[in-house]
Order: sequence, then structure tokens, then C-alpha cells
Amino acid sequence: MHRKLLAKRPPYSIYLLTSFAFAVLLQMMAVISAIYCVRAAGLSPLQLVLLGTAFEMAIFLFEVPTGIIADLYSRRLSVIIGYALIGLGFVLEGLIPHFVPILLAQAVMGVGFTFISGAQEAWLADELGEERLTQAYLRAAQVGQAGSLLGILLGIGLGLVALGLPIVLSGLGLVGLSLFLVLFMPETGFRPAPLPERNTWQKMAHTFSHGLQVVRTRPLLLTMLAVAAFYGLSGEGLDRLWEAHFLANFTFPAVGNLDPLIWFGVINVGAMLLAIPAAELARRRTGNDGSATAQALLWVNAAMVGSAILFGLAGNFTLALAAYWSTIAFRRTSAPLYAGWLNQGLEPRVRATVLSMRGQIDALGEFLGGPLIGLVATGLGLRAAMVGVGLLLAPVLWLFARARRATQPAGSPPGVIVRESP
Repeated sequence: MHRKLLAKRPPYSIYLLTSFAFAVLLQMMAVISAIYCVRAAGLSPLQLVLLGTAFEMAIFLFEVPTGIIADLYSRRLSVIIGYALIGLGFVLEGLIPHFVPILLAQAVMGVGFTFISGAQEAWLADELGEERLTQAYLRAAQVGQAGSLLGILLGIGLGLVALGLPIVLSGLGLVGLSLFLVLFMPETGFRPAPLPERNTWQKMAHTFSHGLQVVRTRPLLLTMLAVAAFYGLSGEGLDRLWEAHFLANFTFPAVGNLDPLIWFGVINVGAMLLAIPAAELARRRTGNDGSATAQALLWVNAAMVGSAILFGLAGNFTLALAAYWSTIAFRRTSAPLYAGWLNQGLEPRVRATVLSMRGQIDALGEFLGGPLIGLVATGLGLRAAMVGVGLLLAPVLWLFARARRATQPAGSPPGVIVRESP
């Protein structure tokens, strides 16, 4: 009986459970983090920007090395280490409300995310098979959105007791999640490098070099990595400034004497509720056809660009709220579609490395795009900054249209290039 209780669980079940738990714990922290940093730690706007810089720099520096480790040693081990590091970063931030410890915590979180980035997707592809990936990602996105909803409610409730409480508890929960995965996460589809090759920098360099070669010889992969750059350029400005845009340019409805934390909780909850049916519609309309997925990505991202620009131009709270909700819903629908398609046809031995390159490019985009949008906000205002977010994202529409034309006709293996787009 004891052995049965400790037996490994099916990978699909583990992936959904992990997606749910991580979403709950991440949102518990995220919904309170900005207010905690301002109220409890007393950080200035410059210090808040530097927190994001430390986080993105850690991702940029460690994304590819940790991806190579996942390809040489174990995707499962990489994921476990990642969740533990993120949890420790949360605990450090919640316990010591001062700039330097929070800055260090952000760097630790960034490194933790690099251990998960690429490795978890590669692990699922190894265990589940490529043909089920897109559907699995979309289902996990739905589960994650439900978890995020619960996390927001928990974070708001706990934050009203003490601002640091949900941050510390979410960190401890992530450490507990990593221990759970030690016991129950399987890894049967991965074949690590032979033992004599694991400890050599030459092997790591070879794996990275081979990953680069795969990218260079696959025009579709180059296109998808370019998409990641524009996602990064536009995403950081939206993530850092949307609350400030609401506070500076709109009057919240007079419904009692609600704390701003509750209002932002309501806004986040609405975005989650809209994203769940959007992801379900995408899951039902797309399968393993790379061309159909590219078409879905084109339309979803077009809607996201329009919504982001409308968010910046909106003249009243109701329209701004609808535009922001639409932007987030389309963004969360796009992410699993993009992840599922990117995984199609990747060689297992370099999968995590290539996916980590994607993460590194995204981090570099955020590192550059955040200050750029910040300068626009300083010089032209937050409305112009939100319009800038939409404009920075707009080039992905051409990239998805190009990728759509470059995929093989229906009935061929998805994600394989048959010709260069003109």
C-alpha cells in the first residue's frame, strides 16, 4: 500500500495539477506584490523598475545554460529545482521588506523560472507525445486560469490581514510543490546523455551549437523566435504599467470605500473568467494542423493588438476595463497555442535548449522593451505607453501570416517547412 501511494502518476495528470497549483501560488503573490513593494517596503518607481531589470537579467543569463542542463541530465530534476528556487525567492521577498533583499529575491526567482522554462514543455513532449501537446497546453491554460482566480481571491484575503503573508505562504507552497514532484513526477521518455559526457563543457557547447543549427535550418523556428522577441518587447510595458494607467487616467466607480487592492483583484478576476472560455474555443477549433494553429494565432494576436491600443485610447473606465480584459484574455489564449506549435517537430535531445532560447529572446525583449515603454510613459504619458504596447506587438501579425504560408498543406506533418515564404 505504501509503495502504491508513492507511485509515479500519469504525466498528463501531473502537468494539469502542477499548472493549477503554480497558478494559485503565483497569483497569491502577484496580486499583492506591487502594493507590498510600495506600502511595506517603500520602494521608489526607479527601484520598482530595477526589480524587473534584475528578474529579466537573471533569465537572460541563465535561460540557455539551464536548458542545456535539462537536455543533458533530466527535465524532471530541472523542473523540481525551478519551483523550489521560485518558492525561496517568494519567501525572501515576503519576509524582508527592503530593497536589497527584494532585489536578490527577484534574481533568485528569475533563475528559478529558467529551470522550468523549456524543461517542463520538453518533459511533457517526451512523456505525452507531440500529437497531444497543443490540446494539453490549452487544457492546462484553462486549469491554470481557474487556479489563478482562486489565487487572486486568496491573495486579496490574506493581504488584507498582512501584506507579506500571501507572499510568504505562496513561497512555502512552491517549495512543497517541488517536494511533491520529487515523489510523483515520472520521467520515462527522456534519455539523458551518457554519464561520461555529462560533466564536460564541450558536451554542453555541442548541445547548444546543435540547437542553434536546428534553429538556423528551420525557417519556421526562426520566425517563431522572432515572435518571442516582440512578445517580450510589448509584454513588459503592459505588465508594469497597467495598474498605473488605471490609477492615473480613470476614476474607479464609487462602490463603497473599497481598497485599491480589492479593485485590482476584481479586474484580475474578470480577466481570468474571460480567458477560460477563450482558451476552450481555441482548443476546440485547433488540433495538430500547424497551418490551422498559425491561422488561430494570427487572429488572436490581431485582436490582442487592437485591444491594447484601445486600452490606451479609452476615454472612460468602462471602455478601458473592457479593453484590458480583452487584451489579457487574448494574450492567455495565444500563449498555449504558441507553445504547442513551437514544440512540433523539435528533436528531443535539443528540445529544452531550443525552448530556452525562446525564453532568453523573450527576456531580452522585455529587458529592452520595458525601459522603452517607460520612456514613452515619462515623456508622453501612460496613454501613449499603452498604445505603444500595441504597436510593438503588431509585427507578430506579419510573422504569423508568413508562417501560415510556409507550413505544409493539410494532411502533412505539422510545423515542417516546405518552402520559404516570399
